[in-house]
Amino acid sequence: MFPSRVSPSCPSRFLPLLAAAALAVACSRQPEPATTAAPATAPDAARPPAAAAPAVDALGEVTASMEKFLAARSFHAVMTVEGGQPMQNEMDFVAPDRYRMIMPVGTQVIIGDTMYMEMHGQQTKVPIPEGTVSQWRDPMKIRENRSGLSAEFLGEEDLAGQRARRYRVRHTQPEPGEFLYWIDREGRPLQLQHSGETANGGPYTMTLAYSRFNDPAITIESP
Repeated sequence: MFPSRVSPSCPSRFLPLLAAAALAVACSRQPEPATTAAPATAPDAARPPAAAAPAVDALGEVTASMEKFLAARSFHAVMTVEGGQPMQNEMDFVAPDRYRMIMPVGTQVIIGDTMYMEMHGQQTKVPIPEGTVSQWRDPMKIRENRSGLSAEFLGEEDLAGQRARRYRVRHTQPEPGEFLYWIDREGRPLQLQHSGETANGGPYTMTLAYSRFNDPAITIESP
């Protein structure tokens, strides 16, 4: 359900840049007979410049948000694919190893190394290889491939009813590519969007939307 491409790690930090203060020089007129003129007011141009906007550590913010994602006790995700073969799947996660995937063909529940598959009304219990589901906790493999990762902050915008910070993230491993990434006010991933081409050469856009982090109401039991 999740692509194997990227994943984030350091604390976000801002590097404030402060402008130096300028000194205003007072002017005075020559004294007239029997009077002395008061100093003139300094012009606006001589006022200290405003402080520069703080620099953004885009890569630090992106990787820190994915660390929060990996540390989440539970979450809900919706994957939407447009173009190619359009589809929409949903997934719930409960730490450490419980997943529920709701797909058009049926609902799949994974607990540890066992998958309970429901397809067209039929249910089957099957073992799964070790490590099969762990990749879903690090969907874009950022931890593994961080040496080839870069990020660019694109500004803030409203998304899913809340204010979000938007980034363009590029990676060179396991293959070159890029995706758009949104982070919520709590520094957690809100949305990830990747565009590419299918094996047949047709364009597609995949969007992953995350919500309900650490929601105790999300529970997953064996069928």
